Amino acid sequence: MNTFSNLGLNEKIAKSVAFVGYTEPTPIQVEAIPHLLAKKDLLGSAQTGTGKTAAFALPILQHIYESLDFTKPRKIEALILAPTRELATQIGENFTKYSKFINIKNTIIYGGVSQKKQEEALRKGVDILIATPGRLMDLMEQKIVKLDHVKYLVLDEADQMLDMGFIKDIKKIISHIPKERQSMLFSATMPKEIEKLATEMLVDPVRIAVAPVTQTLDIISQRVYHVKKKQKINLLAHLLETENMKRVLIFVRTKRNADRLVKNLAELNIHAEPIHGNKSQAARDRALLNFKTGKTKILVATDVASRGLDISGLDYVFNYELPEIEETFIHRIGRTGRAGKAGEAIAFVSDEEKDLLKDIEKHINLKLQVFPHPFMDEKEKEVVKDVKTTKETKKNPSNKKNDQKKKVEKQPDYLRFRGYDPKKKKNSKKKSDSFEQYKKKKNPYYQSKSK
Repeated sequence: MNTFSNLGLNEKIAKSVAFVGYTEPTPIQVEAIPHLLAKKDLLGSAQTGTGKTAAFALPILQHIYESLDFTKPRKIEALILAPTRELATQIGENFTKYSKFINIKNTIIYGGVSQKKQEEALRKGVDILIATPGRLMDLMEQKIVKLDHVKYLVLDEADQMLDMGFIKDIKKIISHIPKERQSMLFSATMPKEIEKLATEMLVDPVRIAVAPVTQTLDIISQRVYHVKKKQKINLLAHLLETENMKRVLIFVRTKRNADRLVKNLAELNIHAEPIHGNKSQAARDRALLNFKTGKTKILVATDVASRGLDISGLDYVFNYELPEIEETFIHRIGRTGRAGKAGEAIAFVSDEEKDLLKDIEKHINLKLQVFPHPFMDEKEKEVVKDVKTTKETKKNPSNKKNDQKKKVEKQPDYLRFRGYDPKKKKNSKKKSDSFEQYKKKKNPYYQSKSK
């Protein structure tokens, strides 16, 4: 059995890792850590959720700890560049955890907030700087940040930085860093531009590829529902309630659609919070904190959150709207099934999105299983009539009572108590007086309007 100590990490670093709860290193950690401890450059292709942050963070911390002169003012010795505020924050939190038993300081800088606190942290002195390219360039131009002592450089999620138009900024930043350094580049995909950048910034790098981006993690089970666009909200509410989902991340394509979905869920007395680029940093931080602590059980996100979010106990990820880029689908569902834990990814596919589904299936080389649901028309039901729909029917396939119940058309409670008439297939004028009371008692997502 591999252990972190066997990889060459010193006692204090290994102790920090054990305190965090890591017991056995992941494949990318096993491959990368010995090479990075030997101060070799590295080009890594790794699927999100494989443990790559620890793969580069632990060796960097050990190098700095073993060489740092604590009698002198701290200067930036390691620079980690990340494409988004969320990923930068996550990396910073991990560095803090791994530094528990060593006196190494890090700070995070990103745009969208006042730079005052970031300036103060930098002036006090830090050993490791985690930054998004845009804010770092701003502070460099203001002469607040100097990179002339950097010995370790990491580009994380380089392909996303390419997509976001940061490559020119990255090249300018690299030009201010000493050439005598150890460099690491991690990217889920390797387009030609990233290969070219790697050639420019890395010297004789070790190449590591773990779980290529064309594959989804085996530990994630997947479901597809073909559903009319207007029925998506009903199907979502049905699944949330019938399967008692406790922590759910839902992806949509646009900021407007994220806000609209949160509003539609609120009309069904289901509380959710949005997170996207139009929200202030304070609002985004608050939404993430509420989600991580369980105060909010449903988070609706655009692809700003598809990378960089590491949320323990995230059992379900919904693709409420399919992404237009196939690789984005993999990054989205990679928010679940992390650290060896099982997860489930659910995709809603409208008629307009069927071509997108075909492209995704071709990209991941996997035909995703289609499941029936209460809002399908008869023609659609024929296609998937032999597929079981819920976890309960999977657990009790021979239960006669269960089979009899399936013959009876039973509408979801959130519709029945809103006065839904299954025969007329529309809402009746009467609404049950017990709806408020029922929701409060039964629905874990419900928040009374009086609160």
